[in-house]
Amino acid sequence: MTGDGKPAGRTGVFLTICAFSFMVNFGRVAFAPLVDHFISTGVAPATAGLAATAVWVGSALPRLPTGYLLTFVRRHRIILGMGLFLSVAAALTALSPGIRFTVAGALLIGLATGVFFIAANPLVSELYPQHVGLAVGLRGMSSQIAAVAAPFLVATAIGLGSWRFGFWGLAGAALLTTLAFALAVRRAELPTAGREDRNLLGAIRDQWHLVAAGIVFVGFTGFVWQGVFNFYVTYLGAAKGLDSGAANTLLTITFAAGVPSFVVAGRLADRFSYLSLLVTILGGFVVTLLAFTVVKGFLAIAAVSVVMSLIVHGLFPAADAYMLDTLPDEQRASAYSGFSATMMLIQAPGSVAVGLLAQYGVAYTDVFRGYAVLVAAIAVGMGLLARAGRLPRGG
Repeated sequence: MTGDGKPAGRTGVFLTICAFSFMVNFGRVAFAPLVDHFISTGVAPATAGLAATAVWVGSALPRLPTGYLLTFVRRHRIILGMGLFLSVAAALTALSPGIRFTVAGALLIGLATGVFFIAANPLVSELYPQHVGLAVGLRGMSSQIAAVAAPFLVATAIGLGSWRFGFWGLAGAALLTTLAFALAVRRAELPTAGREDRNLLGAIRDQWHLVAAGIVFVGFTGFVWQGVFNFYVTYLGAAKGLDSGAANTLLTITFAAGVPSFVVAGRLADRFSYLSLLVTILGGFVVTLLAFTVVKGFLAIAAVSVVMSLIVHGLFPAADAYMLDTLPDEQRASAYSGFSATMMLIQAPGSVAVGLLAQYGVAYTDVFRGYAVLVAAIAVGMGLLARAGRLPRGG
C-alpha cells in the first residue's frame, strides 16, 4: 500500500469515522430488541421480525453498487452523503405511523450502513497504511460497542415513553457527525490512494484469488456465528436449562467480550502472518464452539462464551486487514466491495438455517457441532492451501 508520510489532520477524520461506525451498527442492531416490544403492542410476530431482517438485507444490497460508485466518487464524499442519508432514514423511521413504514425505515437505515462499510474501510486503511490492522480494529471496536449498548439504549428509550426516541437520537447524532466529518475533511490532507481505481469488475477479476480467500474465511464462518449468536438464548434455554434472564445476561457478556478483541486482533494482524492468524482464529473458534456444547452451569458457560467471543470477533479485523493491506491502491475499493457484498449474503441465512434444522427435529447441540465441523474443514483446507503457497500471503 502506498504511504503518504504523516499528513496532518487525519486523526479528526478517523475519529468521526469511528463515531459513524458506532451509529451505523446501532442502527442495524437496534431493531432486534424491538421485536418483542412490537409483538407486545399487537404486531404479528412475523411482521415484527421483518423489521430486524430488513435492516440486514438493506446492509447487504448496496455494497457492490457502492464499489462501483467509488470508481468515480471519492470515499469521503460518499461518507458525507451516507451521513445525511442515515440521518433522514432514522428520522423517517421515528416518524413512521405503522409497522410497515417502520420496516421500510429499517431497510433505508440498512442501505446507509452498507454504503458506510464499503466507503469507510478502504479509507481507514489508507489513512494509516503502516498500521492497517490497528486502524480497522479500532473502527470495528466502535461497532461492537454499539452492539453491546443497543439493547440498553433501546430499553431506555422505551422507558422514557417511546422507542422512537432512539431513532430521533440517531438522526440528530448522524447529522452532527456528518458536519464534524465535513470540517475534519476540510482540515486534513487525505490520502490519494485509490484514485486510479476505475474498473469494478476488472478489479474483482484480477484479484479473485484474494477475494475468494476472504469470502471463505469470513463468509462461511460468519454464517456459523450468525446462527450461534441469534439462537444463543434459545439454545441455553432448550439445552442448558437456563432461564431467559440468565441467558440474556450471558449474551450481553459475550458481546461485551468482543469489544477488546477487535484491537487485540488488529495489533496481532500488524505483527504476524495474516494467513497464520486467520487459520488460528478459525481453529480456536472450533474448539470453543465444541466446548460450548459440552459445558454446563452459568460460570462454565460464561467462561467459554467469553473466550469464544474474543476469538471469533478477532476474525473480522484480521480479515479486513488481510484484504485491505494486500489489495493494490488501484483496485482496493472495487475488489473489497466484491468481497464484502458476497460474504454478507453468505452470512445472512446462518440463523435461518439453524431455525430450519431445528424445525425438522435436529437438536440445537447437533446443529452447533455440525457447524463446528464445517469451520474445522475450512480451517484445515485453508491451512493446507496456505502451506502449499496457493493463497495470497497478504501485506
